[in-house]
Amino acid sequence: MEIIQSEEFDAYWRRSGAAPDCDDVSAAVAEIISAVRSGGDRAVRDFAARFDRSSPETLEVPSGAAAAAYDTLKREDPDLIAALEYAGGNIRRFAEAQREQFSDFECEISPGIITGQRIIPVERAAVYVPAGRFPLVSSVLMGVIPALAAGAGEVVLASPPLDDGLPDRRILAAAHLAGARRIFAAGGAQAIAALALGTESIPRADLIVGPGNKYVAAAKRILFGEVGIDFIAGPTDVLIIADGIYPDGTGAAGGRDPADLIAADLIAQAEHDPDARARALVPDRGLADRIAAAAARQLDSLPTRDTARQSLDAGGLITVYPSMDEAVRIANITAPEHLELQVRNPEPWIPLLRNYGSLFIGAGAAEVLGDYSAGINHTLPTSGSARFTGGLSVRHFLKTVTTLRCTGGSGYAEALDAAEVIARAESLAGHAASAAIRKEP
Repeated sequence: MEIIQSEEFDAYWRRSGAAPDCDDVSAAVAEIISAVRSGGDRAVRDFAARFDRSSPETLEVPSGAAAAAYDTLKREDPDLIAALEYAGGNIRRFAEAQREQFSDFECEISPGIITGQRIIPVERAAVYVPAGRFPLVSSVLMGVIPALAAGAGEVVLASPPLDDGLPDRRILAAAHLAGARRIFAAGGAQAIAALALGTESIPRADLIVGPGNKYVAAAKRILFGEVGIDFIAGPTDVLIIADGIYPDGTGAAGGRDPADLIAADLIAQAEHDPDARARALVPDRGLADRIAAAAARQLDSLPTRDTARQSLDAGGLITVYPSMDEAVRIANITAPEHLELQVRNPEPWIPLLRNYGSLFIGAGAAEVLGDYSAGINHTLPTSGSARFTGGLSVRHFLKTVTTLRCTGGSGYAEALDAAEVIARAESLAGHAASAAIRKEP
C-alpha cells in the first residue's frame, strides 16, 4: 500500500482519476444489443454459448426450481439458509420503513390551484445478479426485496447459467426466499439487452437494477432511456477515517491494535477485484505503517490473497491527515462507496461528511454488515458518483408524479395571466392562446 501526506493527495487524485479507455467494451456491447434487438432469444442463447458455461434451450427457469433449490440447501447448508433469512428480514424491515417515507398528497398552492403528488411503483422491475468471480447471493436480497416493498407489479431476476443450464442454486434459493417468481438463466450484456428490449421469452422491464462487470455496466449505460436503471457501477471502494483511538480512550479494541481492524476492512474490500480501491485516512505515520504491516500479515493466510494483493498494490492508499478539516475535505473529494468512521467521537464528523454511498459509524460498524446482514442496501454508487446520488433503495422502484386541479378563483385567474405573459415572452403563441381561452369572457 502507498502512504502519502495529505498535501500530496490532490496531485495523487488527479493522476488516479483518469477514465479508462472503454471504447472496445462499448463497441462490443453495442453489437450484442443490436443482435438481441433483432434476434431475441436466439441471440441470447448464441452469446451464452460464447460467454457463459452453458446455453440453455429454455431461458426461463422452470417453475419450482427455485423452491427446490431452497429446500435442498435447507437440508445441506442450513446455516446459509438461516443467515439469508435473517438478512432478508432486516432488509425487508428497512425497505418497508423507507416506503413509509413516500406518500401521496394534494395541497392548495393558491385559491383554485390544487397541486399534488402521487407515488406509483414501476410495473415490472428486473434484478440482475452476476455469478462470475463470486456468486453474489446477497445481491438477490438487496434487489428483489426493496422492489417488492415498493409495490412493483412484477419482479423478475436474471443470472448466468451454470453447466446444468440453471443459475447457481444458491442464487435460486435466495430468489425463492426473497419472493422473485420469474427467473431467467441469462447473463452478461445479453441479459441486460433482453430485459431492456424484451424477447420471445424474457419480458421487457421498466427498470433494471443490480451489479455486474464492465460489459453489464456498458449495456446499462447504452440502454438507459429505453429502460430505467439504478446507476452505472464501477469498481468497488472503501475509505476508512481513523484516529487510532476507540471510545474507551485507548488505542485498542478488546486488546487488539486498531490497525488490525482497519487492515481487515481494507482487505475485505480489496478481495472483490484487482480494480477495487481500499483507502484510509489516519492522523500519523506510525498508524499508517502499522496498518500496512497488519495488511501484509493478514494477506498471508487469506485464500483470496492474490486478488486482494493486486488491488492493494495497484490502488491501496493510506493518507496521513493533519486535522479533522483536512480529513473531511479529502473524504468529500473521494466520495467513497463505503465510508467507515473509526474515530473515538464520530458525532462531530457526521454532519460534515456529505459524499458517500453508506456511512459506517464507529469501529463496530463493519462494512461487511452493510454488505450482508444489517438491512441497508449494498448496491451503492461507485467511482465518485456518491457526489450526486445515493444507493439502491425503495425509491428507485417508485415514480413521483405530479397532479393539478383547477377549481376557479383568484389564484386560477392569476395563474392564467402569468402563464399567458410568460408564453408570449417565449414567443409561443399557442401556449398563450391556451391560457387566454380559459379566461372569463
